[in-house]
This record gives sequence, structure tokens and C-alpha cells, in this order.
Amino acid sequence: MTDETGRDTGFLDTTRTFYDTIAEDYADCFRSLGAGTPLDRALMSAFAEFVGPEGQVADLGCGPGRVTAHLASLGLRVFGLDLSASMLAVARRENPGLRFEQGSMLELDLPDGALAGAVSWYSSIHTPWERLPDLFGEVRRVLAPGGFFLLAFQVGDEPFRPDRPFGHPVALDFERRQPEPMAELLEKAGFTVLSRTVRLAEEANVAQVPQACLIARR
Repeated sequence: MTDETGRDTGFLDTTRTFYDTIAEDYADCFRSLGAGTPLDRALMSAFAEFVGPEGQVADLGCGPGRVTAHLASLGLRVFGLDLSASMLAVARRENPGLRFEQGSMLELDLPDGALAGAVSWYSSIHTPWERLPDLFGEVRRVLAPGGFFLLAFQVGDEPFRPDRPFGHPVALDFERRQPEPMAELLEKAGFTVLSRTVRLAEEANVAQVPQACLIARR
């Protein structure tokens, strides 16, 4: 499947189907992890301080809303967006006071400069490398000048594909990427990278691979 410009969009349908299928199991599995490690929470707190309490923030690829809720607890005016209707159903059930919308990060239904901040917490990992410039360009479009972007992903050179996750007959590649090329893509999209953090693999890390987090400003 392609869009009007001929670019592949089939990965969006694959991603939506995958998360629609595993939504309840995923939410149950990761419910006890809170907002991640102390370092994850520190980076989210730094992002929240950069953005401030007045501007609107979007949690792009919010899943069951765990990070959305944590960002809201830090005082941010945040809403969640996700492809998966089943993930959004969980997010709305678990966080009835927050707003969640269905949509694609590649085509945000927002005017130019509408946001003070945007978060992609492990949600760019299903976007093919060649479409990341489109994704980062769209995020830049909806950020106001001086707005902030928080981007987290697993570090590596080869994708990970879980085998029948939670026993379901679905498959999806989880792309692992290096921080330096990701930072370069952000710079080319018009961002200034302010922070580049890599948390090394440890037993407390479910995937046992390094985790990267970049904070950038438009």
C-alpha cells in the first residue's frame, strides 16, 4: 500500500494490526514498570521542565497511555495519539481524565506550530529508516519555534522480531538504531539536539539491550 506520493504505508497497517491483537496482554505485562527506570523518569522530568506547564504536548504512539499519564503527573498539558484502537481503548479505560486520539505520526491532524512539545517513546521503532525524515519533518511542523522533542529507542544494528508475542500469531519488526545517525536525521529535519543519553544493557532492562534517549529543540 502506498500514499498519494507513492511512498509505502503498508507498515502502518501491519503495526496497527499487531498492537490491536496484543493490546490487553501488553498493558498487563508492562503495567508494573511505571514510567520506566529512574533515568527514564529523570529525562521525562527534564523534558517537562523544558516545555513548561502552559503549552500543549503530544505523546505520539502512546500505546496504553502509561507515559502519557506520567507526563500529565509532571504538570504537562498532554494528550496521547496512537494507530491502534485497542491500545487507545486501554489508555482511555486506565486514564479516564486524559485525552487520547487515533491517528498516524506521519500525518498529524494538527496545525503548524500547535505544540510546545512532542514525545516519541519507543514509537518510531516500526517506521522504516527511509520514512524517518518524513516523521521528523511532521513533528517539526507541528512544534512551535523553540518546541521540544523527546525521542527514545533501543540501540542496535539489527531489528528484533518477537516470536508469537503473548501467544498471538502476529509479527512485527522492532527496529534498533544507533544514536548518532538518529541525531543526524533530527539535525537535517531542522532540530538542534540538546541531549543524547544511552542507558547500557542491564538485568532490569527487559530487552537487555542499550536504550537511547534524545532531547531536541526546533
